[in-house]
Amino acid sequence: MTPRLSIVTSMFKSSSTLKEFCVRSAAAAAQLTPDFEIVLVNDGSPDDSLALALEARDREPRIRVIDLSRNFGHHKALMTGLAHARGELVFLIDCDLEEEPEWLARFHDVLKRSGADVAYGVQDTRKGNWFERVTGKLFFGVFNRLLVQPIPENIITVRLMTRRYVRALVGHEDREVCLAGLWVLTGFDQRPVVVHKHSRAESSYTIRRRISVLVDAITSFSNRPLVYIFQIGVAVMLLSIAAGVLLIEQSLSGHVGVPGWASIMVSIWFLGGLTIFCVGIIGVYLAKVFTETKRRPYTVVRAEYGSEPDERP
Repeated sequence: MTPRLSIVTSMFKSSSTLKEFCVRSAAAAAQLTPDFEIVLVNDGSPDDSLALALEARDREPRIRVIDLSRNFGHHKALMTGLAHARGELVFLIDCDLEEEPEWLARFHDVLKRSGADVAYGVQDTRKGNWFERVTGKLFFGVFNRLLVQPIPENIITVRLMTRRYVRALVGHEDREVCLAGLWVLTGFDQRPVVVHKHSRAESSYTIRRRISVLVDAITSFSNRPLVYIFQIGVAVMLLSIAAGVLLIEQSLSGHVGVPGWASIMVSIWFLGGLTIFCVGIIGVYLAKVFTETKRRPYTVVRAEYGSEPDERP
């Protein structure tokens, strides 16, 4: 029998919060329907998250555990969980308790009143220190300026979705997964729910990882950087023509002196850096084409606990 509600999350170094998450999620789901499941996706967690998830399943048979063969990444793990969810409604949420499982009732009310397909969470104020807030604002600002369909600012993972929306979402065949872009690209009627997200002492998203996410997101959903390369090339060409005309005019009038070493070096370094930068952008797009054409699955499931047959290592 198809469960009415699925709660989906991924696990990576989640041992400190997993037990409480399962208890609170089951309680929140039970207030809506007794017919629910909790889908826990183990994204190659190096701690004992898998063992704790299996213990939680022994206590609560409505918990299902999807064990991936290695760490594939947060977004890919969540997409795998959505693909395995069987509910008519699917509640996607992180298990670190920065997002409260009790929000489920509020999201359900919004979905029921509006008749929409998605109720998604938006932070009232961006969490974290000044660096996290500045880099977050920079991410959304740069990302949205390069997209035809911008994503809502300060959007977070938590969202309640209908089955038809989830079916369309997992139908995307991207191997480089950027959930925020796919959420918007999928369409349907989506309604924001303003929430206050809690903050942990430390975040797994370092500055290097934030930059990597930004580059992947832009190159996965926008071709505008390639257009900007063309525009830069045209601008440099026009400046070169103008400089050439000026030099010819000065040469004919006898005002050209001995060329300076500094101006030559500046020109070489500028044009060399510009060339490398443009070639690098093109290289990122070529790498994505290379990845997508291989048609490899974006995750590999090692075992599934909670569905027939149930296999334990």
